Amino acid sequence: MKRKIKEWVLINIGVLMVSGGLYFFLMPSNLAVGGANGLAIVINNFVPTLAVGIIMIAINLILFIIAFLLVGKAFGAKTIYSSLAVSIIIFILEKAVPITNPISGDLLLELIFGILLAGAGMGIVFNQNASTGGTDIIAKILNKFFYIDLGKGVFLADILITVLAGFAFGIEKSLYAMLGVIFNSYVIDHIIEGFNVKKEVTIISEDFEIIKNFIISDLDRGFTVFYGKGGYSNEDRSIITVVLGKRQFIRLRTFINQLESTAFLTVNSTHEVYGDGFRNL
Repeated sequence: MKRKIKEWVLINIGVLMVSGGLYFFLMPSNLAVGGANGLAIVINNFVPTLAVGIIMIAINLILFIIAFLLVGKAFGAKTIYSSLAVSIIIFILEKAVPITNPISGDLLLELIFGILLAGAGMGIVFNQNASTGGTDIIAKILNKFFYIDLGKGVFLADILITVLAGFAFGIEKSLYAMLGVIFNSYVIDHIIEGFNVKKEVTIISEDFEIIKNFIISDLDRGFTVFYGKGGYSNEDRSIITVVLGKRQFIRLRTFINQLESTAFLTVNSTHEVYGDGFRNL
């Protein structure tokens, strides 16, 4: 239950970030950096009577069917919610807080802040096995069937829209949009990796039993024990290897520090962990 609540909280945070990045930074500068929103901005330029939010809903409805058929019901359902939420939020913002001019007037600043917000939001939503719709669905399909990273999949799906933006807003806006698509792909992959980073910890300590009990009872984690011999001391050693989340690692490090023992730790960051207690293979 807690996991589901956390999942939907994160999806909503991601949706709000995507909506804010698009509406306050990218849309006022006509930076069509791909996605249903980018295509909607281009169409809105030629047909101003159609609101961007309404165009996004129409594009997403077509892609929802593809998501259900090729990716799965769970992804499709969460994607419908996320994409409709983004479209509705943007539609509401257009009516409640109309923006006619860019906030700063500097295209590069608008692009950077827009992508940082929207790209990070997309990464958060992707990490919950959902998407904000549009070409994100195409990226998920590329990831599922061709094993392409989600960020790179977004890049491949969005690059054509930046070309169309050139016809609508000129070559300068198109080049900025291309830069945004490249930047966006890196932001998405970086956010997804950041969520999934774990700490692989190797511990050698005289307080083996105390540390072992703490990992089992307080951190609720399993571990592996190796038996070795100190090269300098020539003494037998019990070596613990455990994989932890970042917060769990901080708790373990603090606990070992409080023991005031002569513990020896090595710590590696690992981006993918599968198995019991972690992600399904």
